[in-house]
Amino acid sequence: MGGKPVLHYFDGRGLMESIRWLLAAAGVEFEEKFVTCPEDLEKLRNEGSLMFQQVPMVEMDGMKLVQSRAILNYIATKYNLYGKDAKERLLIDMYSEGMADLYEMIMRFPMTPPDEKDAKLASLKDRTRNRFLPAFEKVLKSHGQDYLVGNTLSRADVFLVELLYSVEEVDSSLLAGFPLLQAFKTRMSNLPNVKKFLQPGSQRKPPIDEKRIEELRKIFRL
Repeated sequence: MGGKPVLHYFDGRGLMESIRWLLAAAGVEFEEKFVTCPEDLEKLRNEGSLMFQQVPMVEMDGMKLVQSRAILNYIATKYNLYGKDAKERLLIDMYSEGMADLYEMIMRFPMTPPDEKDAKLASLKDRTRNRFLPAFEKVLKSHGQDYLVGNTLSRADVFLVELLYSVEEVDSSLLAGFPLLQAFKTRMSNLPNVKKFLQPGSQRKPPIDEKRIEELRKIFRL
């Protein structure tokens, strides 16, 4: 049951990146075994390691964990990043699900067909600026505390700072007008474990590019 968690995924962000962030924020060292070709994926399937025949998969505590949100919930529970009661867990889930909606739009944007990119980008910026960021600015303003829920670090805080970095990669001006979110990002980035993860050479992955998109298509036969 001992040993570091082992993450099975391709060498990119995707659905594993939030798991990397959460483990790093919890101070948990982990190893990665990259899926680099269709044969790697087939091998995991043939071994019975993938319950639903797909990655991400995390080997941890003698188990093979699948489904990214279930994995995140397990890590958050294990490392006390999931609130103190049912109400706090509800808020953490609500906020995290909202973040996931925006994160998915950002994650899928690079794979948008060229003739649709301008319209998709405009929609993404509009929803970011007018729907999602105001909601989280309002949460922070409502209680004036350093963290989103219960004034203690939770998986929602880790997901939000990850998301804010992704938003800035889309357009660095999008955070203008949200002073509490800017201050939150600075605070979170200075937490020792998060600060370490943000350093060059960490296991944090760069934004997806054309090369990685091609690798994805080959690995998953898209």
